Amino acid sequence: MSFASNYNYGVAGRAIGVDLLNNPDAVTTDPTISFKTALWFWMTPQSPNPSCHDVITGRWSPSGTDTLAGRVPGYGMITNIINGMLECGKGSDARADNRVGFYKRYCDIMEIGYGNNLDCNNLMPFGEKVRMELQLSCYL
Repeated sequence: MSFASNYNYGVAGRAIGVDLLNNPDAVTTDPTISFKTALWFWMTPQSPNPSCHDVITGRWSPSGTDTLAGRVPGYGMITNIINGMLECGKGSDARADNRVGFYKRYCDIMEIGYGNNLDCNNLMPFGEKVRMELQLSCYL
């Protein structure tokens, strides 16, 4: 797991009690810190993103804006939270498609259903506020 900015290292580090701003490599070199930061990321909403946990457990409900942006519950929404700016809202993406394949494989191993909305091909990333506002203004 990588963090896209120093901000994430700061808040994650404070949450797990480690100075990640001055030692960001600990996330990749210390297995305990790696696990703690991954768990922190999975469980913690980072506005405007919901937590991955809330999405996959059905505790998150999309707002009207989310629905207009195609952001609906399902595995694709988790990809949007983790890597949306790189992979989502651009049609088919090999990285996201591979991730869906791995997800399906593990669902099959555990004999559980996949659920709906597996990809993020049509989900607008959360950072796309300007594009979203432009699209909404067309309806006003």
